[in-house]
Amino acid sequence: MSKNINAAVYERHGNPADVLRIESRPWPTPASDEVIVKMRAAPINPADLNQIEGKYPVRSELPATPGFEGAGVVVDVGANVSAIPTSALVILPHDLGTWREAVAVKADELVVVPAGIEPSHAAMLKINPITAWRLLHDYVDLKEGDWLIQNAANSAAGRAVIQIARELGYKTVNVVRREELIDELRGEGGDAVLVDGENLRDQAKNATSGAPIRLGLNAVGGDSALRLANCLASGSTMVTFGAMSLQPLRIPNGLLIFKDLHFRGIWINKWYDGATKEQRMEAFRALFDMAKRGLLQAKIEKAYPLAEASAAVARAAQAKRSGKIIFEFLD
Repeated sequence: MSKNINAAVYERHGNPADVLRIESRPWPTPASDEVIVKMRAAPINPADLNQIEGKYPVRSELPATPGFEGAGVVVDVGANVSAIPTSALVILPHDLGTWREAVAVKADELVVVPAGIEPSHAAMLKINPITAWRLLHDYVDLKEGDWLIQNAANSAAGRAVIQIARELGYKTVNVVRREELIDELRGEGGDAVLVDGENLRDQAKNATSGAPIRLGLNAVGGDSALRLANCLASGSTMVTFGAMSLQPLRIPNGLLIFKDLHFRGIWINKWYDGATKEQRMEAFRALFDMAKRGLLQAKIEKAYPLAEASAAVARAAQAKRSGKIIFEFLD
């Protein structure tokens, strides 16, 4: 086993491709309650780029290693660890920085992944699928056959919403910006896929045959969020979990007075930190089951080695990708 590992590091905030560098560090040693995890895969999420830029609500002490999400294999355990065996595939916590080849982490902070799930898919279960699970469970009591609507439906979170909603029996109106995504998202289980525009409300009404849409999921903000709100039935709820347009919500008084719409928000890391272990595992068990059946697959455009971190984050920052950019750590 190597005596050193490589880790991605930034010492100042700025453009990720410019400020990120690779640093050699000693192989970690586990404390009595820790294990050593050899990383296998870690995605590049928008929140990772925001944190490096200094635009994320929580700033790590600098210098810092980024990476909110990842999965790896346990290769060594501390003296007091018995619950997690070596060779177990595990999902890491979001506050330690996963863009490194190996890391020491407290055993009770890990989630053990059952057999039958690839490391690259396990690495992407903790943020977007858990967000989608919470969005579909915590805000509106949906029944089988009920409709919801979401923008940015081709994002990783949006695709997870489509896949999980289909499994739960809910119907989705999926709003995108490009026509070429329509057939693709229909193929993944989207009941209706519409291109965003001024006539979205009429298109959504036609797509649902006038059925009420009770839940709106907003990852964009700005005008897109307003068009989404206009599609909702009276007394419905819109949950914001992203702000891709970098524009605020602008909600006319009438949508509050005459439609009594409810506006909520979720930050999945905060939910995770406040949840009990059983609440977390309730969601993970359902997601693991779907993943093993091939129903919850995040699209990957390209896997990069950690040595190419600058190129990887530059690509991840670009629009119109065909899937996630991830780091893959080979033996």
